Amino acid sequence: MARAPSFAGVILAAGESSRMGSDKALLPWPPVASGQPPSKETFLSAAIRSLSSADFVTVVAGKNAADLAAIAYANGASLVVNPDPSRGQFSSLQEGLRALLNRGRDTALITLVDHAPVSAATVQTLRDAFEAAGNNIWAVVPEFSGRHGHPFIAGREMIEKFLQAPATATARELEHRHQEHIAYITVSDPLVGLNINTPEDYSKLDPRS
Repeated sequence: MARAPSFAGVILAAGESSRMGSDKALLPWPPVASGQPPSKETFLSAAIRSLSSADFVTVVAGKNAADLAAIAYANGASLVVNPDPSRGQFSSLQEGLRALLNRGRDTALITLVDHAPVSAATVQTLRDAFEAAGNNIWAVVPEFSGRHGHPFIAGREMIEKFLQAPATATARELEHRHQEHIAYITVSDPLVGLNINTPEDYSKLDPRS
């Protein structure tokens, strides 16, 4: 029997974007071509919209909370603040997952704000795969050209493993530790594996690719 999870989105956006030189969450999406008017969409607002099929979306911020709050609220998302983002990205994931559980949801659609937002069709493909999977599958991860990416789906069992781990752990480490419970789903969306770390990365980004 297919399960009926209650999905919530979690966007990790607490990083300091040191290599980019400015907050990646606030970068225009898509990148503005020369001579074109500036985009009204940002990486953060586009990420929220990409997860709009979820019951709700939580943005995990850090020192940038004041800058991100208006965008999050304007796009129907809530905001959680990681009190010490210097502990690393995994600590932000734990903050977002606690917020999800506190609101009665048991399945997370997780992405990073520095990943280009994927299509609604890709998100739906992942949701369908998770709902159709057996109870021994704790997470669904997209794959394009052999590369794993985001968003990925974590069910209650995987969420519990994430929350039981120390803040110094990584999601990839936990994923590998429980490999037999992970389903890798091939998708046709190259954006699942594309993250933006530097101005050079951003300048080369073609959302049509």
